[in-house]
Amino acid sequence: MKLRLRRTAAALALLPLLAVTACGSGNDAAPAGAQASAAPTDDPVAAVRKVESAAALLPEDIRTSGTLRVGTSVGFPPGAYYPSGSDKAPAGQDIDLADAVAKVLGVRLERQDASFETILPALGSGKYDFGTGNFGVTAERLRTIDFVTYINDGQGFAVKKGNSELGKKVTGLTQLCGLTIGTGAGTTFEATLTEQKGSCAKEGRKPYDVKVYSENGATLTALQQGRIDVIMSTINGLRYQAAQRASGAEFLGEFHRLDVGFAFKKGSPLTKAFQAAVNELIKDGTYERILKKWGTSASAIESSRINPPEHRQS
Repeated sequence: MKLRLRRTAAALALLPLLAVTACGSGNDAAPAGAQASAAPTDDPVAAVRKVESAAALLPEDIRTSGTLRVGTSVGFPPGAYYPSGSDKAPAGQDIDLADAVAKVLGVRLERQDASFETILPALGSGKYDFGTGNFGVTAERLRTIDFVTYINDGQGFAVKKGNSELGKKVTGLTQLCGLTIGTGAGTTFEATLTEQKGSCAKEGRKPYDVKVYSENGATLTALQQGRIDVIMSTINGLRYQAAQRASGAEFLGEFHRLDVGFAFKKGSPLTKAFQAAVNELIKDGTYERILKKWGTSASAIESSRINPPEHRQS
């Protein structure tokens, strides 16, 4: 979704409880006293075992080394975040799904944290074997990236609680004319807002302004302090955030759904193995348990696909 459903949104699903130092604006610090929310304690990945038929689809060199390098964007719940600080292991839906796939394939992951906008370019250079970061499948990305889908998420909006100016749902970007929208750099959100910025002028209205942030905590702080009026980010991230009372945010509904997948360089020999692994997890019930753990069951898919076409905007 984005060129990036990031960290992310996504993408900026500003989980209010994430204490993150803001990048970009010197004064954009996380809210005072913010703490990371505790991660659920159940572990559906623990019982996952290697599936030989899926592992056999891996290239010989990977089967021999037994290792895959993954670039991971760690930004906010429920996708990927640090519940106990950045010096501890990350947690989240994307973390669990990647770990479960690795166990099905019988390999070990070498996880490297990376900013959302750097992961896709780094796949082409061979720095990572695959990437995670709530990357939405778009027509633009499909030109250079292969995807193996694992969930259906998308774009949504949130406002400061009590701001009833937009009602309860944003169904068109002209509802945002004259407002300031915060979103993540390099995301599908930023791309959508840029592509449709002229829609307000066509109706003789003041255009909306877009402020781009590199850190989710900075975006939330900007909303809380009134420097932006609306946040555009991932559906699941914004829902999760709005459920946290400390965030002071209110979810305004879904805007556009997108498939989300593991990302690979174009022509990667890994996609069939990953697709088989995700489908094994769906078949044995592990997938359902992971999504239930993170409250994202409404985004479940029936089967994994390689490079599906982008969902058309409704």
